[in-house]
Amino acid sequence: MKYAPGAVALLIAGAAVAMPFHEIPAGPRALPGDRLPPFAMLTDGGELPLDPPPLPPGTHLPAPGDPPESTAPAPGLKQATRMAQTALDDCARRGFRVGVAVVDSAGEARALLTADGADGSHVFVAMRKAAVALAFGQTSGEAHEALRRNPALKAKVTPAMFVEGGAVPIRADGRIIGAIAVSGAAGIPVGHQDEVCAAAGLKL
Repeated sequence: MKYAPGAVALLIAGAAVAMPFHEIPAGPRALPGDRLPPFAMLTDGGELPLDPPPLPPGTHLPAPGDPPESTAPAPGLKQATRMAQTALDDCARRGFRVGVAVVDSAGEARALLTADGADGSHVFVAMRKAAVALAFGQTSGEAHEALRRNPALKAKVTPAMFVEGGAVPIRADGRIIGAIAVSGAAGIPVGHQDEVCAAAGLKL
């Protein structure tokens, strides 16, 4: 098993040091952060390499006190979890069991919550909506309508996105630091009720 190009690197003591087992993308429909280790998982050819590959020279193994793996602007953990819980509770009061995702400005997960009795897939659909809000800088419902008016905007869409209502950008100090998204609420137009609950998560 070989390392894929583009391994994650950290700047440590002035030198870029490769981080192991964190660099294999799962494919074009993979969510941000969905990187897989190159061992202990079945390969496309049906093999199961149980041992990690040899570490390249200069590889840094994670250790206590390391710099952050991500420095993307983001809501803090406490803020993200409060937002997600508020959105979940708002939908529950309306009679909906949903999943909520709060992501950072790179689209990577900060908080994922699934209501009791809800389909666990909702949080992953919500992450795909959140990617839309980040790319378009507006709610995913607004992006949906903008694409109807201007098909050329499709250039902003990736295979990992679900272009439907339900996601709202999170802003701080005039910039987008993430998004909150909901999936699983019923109703027409599709995604409208999801977006109402997501917006409630911002009203803390």
